[in-house]
Amino acid sequence: MNIQNKEINPVSKVLDDYQREGQQNEEPLSRDYNDDFEASSEYVETLPDLQNGEPSLIRGSKKQIQHVGISNFKMPLTYKSADGNLLTLETSVTGTVSLDANKKGINMSRIMRSFYKHSKDTFNFKVVENALNDYKDDLDSLDARIQIRFSFPMLKKSLRSSLEGFQYYNVALEVLDKDNVCSNIVHLDYVYSSTCPCSLELSEHARSERRQLATPHSQRSIARISALVSPNKTFSIEELILLCREAIPTETQVMVKREDEQAFAELNASNPIFVEDAARLLCEQLQALESVTDFRVVVNHQESLHSHDAVSVLVNGPTFNQTSLDPTLFQSLNHSG
Repeated sequence: MNIQNKEINPVSKVLDDYQREGQQNEEPLSRDYNDDFEASSEYVETLPDLQNGEPSLIRGSKKQIQHVGISNFKMPLTYKSADGNLLTLETSVTGTVSLDANKKGINMSRIMRSFYKHSKDTFNFKVVENALNDYKDDLDSLDARIQIRFSFPMLKKSLRSSLEGFQYYNVALEVLDKDNVCSNIVHLDYVYSSTCPCSLELSEHARSERRQLATPHSQRSIARISALVSPNKTFSIEELILLCREAIPTETQVMVKREDEQAFAELNASNPIFVEDAARLLCEQLQALESVTDFRVVVNHQESLHSHDAVSVLVNGPTFNQTSLDPTLFQSLNHSG
């Protein structure tokens, strides 16, 4: 592209100004970094700021952008567990705002600066909302969103031995402000073993009819719960995890001895489950939870019998209802271990 053509790219006016200024300046350019240079407030005022430029600098259609910002900047944040202990966890933050049709862009560093003002707080939905309001005001935007993602530890006891270990859960807390109405959403990935009921029956048929030893197929499976949390109700991540364990008791194990492995085989045989069953069992538990209203359950059974996965999606309420699904939705339900 010819950057000298102002009809093609209005930003070229700024580039032309710098080019002409450079041609008029006869002092040779320094190639050495100056450690002693300090940017005074007066100097900073002279720095170009294209993102806050005139609407004439906009390229493409002058349309509102619903989300623009930064994704996956990381920092350690503090959370309080249900028993009152403070946990410092590495957290990935995504922050976006809406951009009016007549505005060129945003200063994205302001999102980080606004968020860092709250970095010493103990995080929950209210603190995230405070951070969101700060950068929404700072960027003069109508709508805004913050999502924080972290791996939440919770002790899990072995089935029959006296061992226990930490199970880690992928969790995201999301606060979105649209038309001055705030919504609090939690996302949780629950990892479990699913034994195919059909395969279990076929295996038992081989044993009883032909005295043939057979093993039903089971696989690591993942359910992602996304739930709208009521601001007037008490909510904890641990409560949601226990709900998942109640609905599907075959959660993958942490510390295992032989007696635990045998118990897990028995537990799977007692709880065979199709992907449809998983969605409905989780739905049943979520409907009884007072702290959530709308929710979505996405399930992926990563089949050991097939070369493909078995999947299901169950939606309750309008918040998560959508016609199209992200093409990578089911692939994103992946537990790396």
